[in-house]
Amino acid sequence: MAGACSLGLLLVLLVAVVSASLPVAVVRLNKAALNYVSDIGKAPLQRALQVTVSDFLHRSGEVLQSTRVQILDARLHRLHLKFIAGLGVRLTAATNFTVKVFRVPEPMELMLPVALLADVHVAWDSIGTLVLSISTCYSLFRPAGMPDSSNSTSQELRDLVQEHIGADLSNKLCLQVSGLVQDLNVHLGTLIGLTPVGPESQIRYSVISAPTITSNYMSVDVRAILFLLGKPILLPLHGSHPFVLPWTSGDEGAMTTVGLSQHLFDCALLMLQKAGSLNLEITGQLNSKNNPLNTSMLGQLIPEVAHQFPEPMPVVLKVQLSATPVATLHTNNSTLQLQPFIEVLTASPNSALQLLFSLDVMVNLNLQLSVSKAKLRGTTSMLGGVQLSVVTSNVGAIDMDQVYSLISTVFQKPLLDHFNALLGMGIALPSVLNLHYVHSEVSVCEGYVVISSGLAYQH
Repeated sequence: MAGACSLGLLLVLLVAVVSASLPVAVVRLNKAALNYVSDIGKAPLQRALQVTVSDFLHRSGEVLQSTRVQILDARLHRLHLKFIAGLGVRLTAATNFTVKVFRVPEPMELMLPVALLADVHVAWDSIGTLVLSISTCYSLFRPAGMPDSSNSTSQELRDLVQEHIGADLSNKLCLQVSGLVQDLNVHLGTLIGLTPVGPESQIRYSVISAPTITSNYMSVDVRAILFLLGKPILLPLHGSHPFVLPWTSGDEGAMTTVGLSQHLFDCALLMLQKAGSLNLEITGQLNSKNNPLNTSMLGQLIPEVAHQFPEPMPVVLKVQLSATPVATLHTNNSTLQLQPFIEVLTASPNSALQLLFSLDVMVNLNLQLSVSKAKLRGTTSMLGGVQLSVVTSNVGAIDMDQVYSLISTVFQKPLLDHFNALLGMGIALPSVLNLHYVHSEVSVCEGYVVISSGLAYQH
């Protein structure tokens, strides 16, 4: 019996681990993303190419002389990136080096064009990040020119100097490119950091398999785990099938396409419920004409309230969600269904709160989604009316036709304000440090959400 229980526990844990390992989001980088990286990568690559050249050793008669060589300027005038299917990204760059040779009797300047090619392999690390490495790199040195045509330097000496510079720079330039790639790896590692969702909750994304790379895009399967007080929020995935983003989804002209599955929304709503963030209290004030939550108003609708409380007292609606909100994603339409439980209370003569009656409520909300910086945010509005039914009553029979208008009126606006404040805080999207989503378009599909977006890197 004990063995059977242990086996059952093991199976439960195994299902939880497998479910958590299936992707609930997909991030696809398109060609436009590489164009953007090319633009912002020119300046750091140009700085990195400003390397030191070793002295030029040459024989003058019977004497071996050492001549200092210095790169005065490295002007990168073209940087291009493209996807290489099954491998990663190919980098090609064209640079003009201005080189000064401090020879005697007079210095010599050379204009040296260099083409640089490097293949960057994109792999997956078991800790959940992408890892870049240089698989191939070489430099092609074209014939050097001289800005001063009057210079009397011999072609033989010029060729010797260029041969020295080419031999010295070939490895150094590739080492500089490799260094930039390693810096990118450190930056990519920030994907797996914990990002706050609320005061006691966080979300962590991680890559769960090697990326799919075609000539048009790179697609990455991402796991998202939400934490509340340090404990993961785990739900069985629907049918335990991995989330797949159709290749036709989103705008292929956008820099990135992000697909978010139904499962991610379910986990986020469960976390909000467990945290108690969805609960609220709606309090009436005796001197407020805009809030009729008091025993005097209720007494006009429920005679027993007037009998028990001849003096006006404020009324409190204590709202708790009896079930996890349900998000429904249909094409061009997203909704939330809530099932709040409302306790209607008032202060008794000894100042303790006294339960008048309680209600089960059903509310449907229209959900609009948007993206700001690196967060998905939501706003809600009422979709139809509120459904109310009495659960318990300490004030006798209640005619819901009489009470409905009062309760639904004072309940709806605070509920929407509360939910919109929560959803307006947003939930972090898969991203790395200082990278934001811009000009985003959100579309709702059957069972998932697609975000087509530009990217902006801010130092």
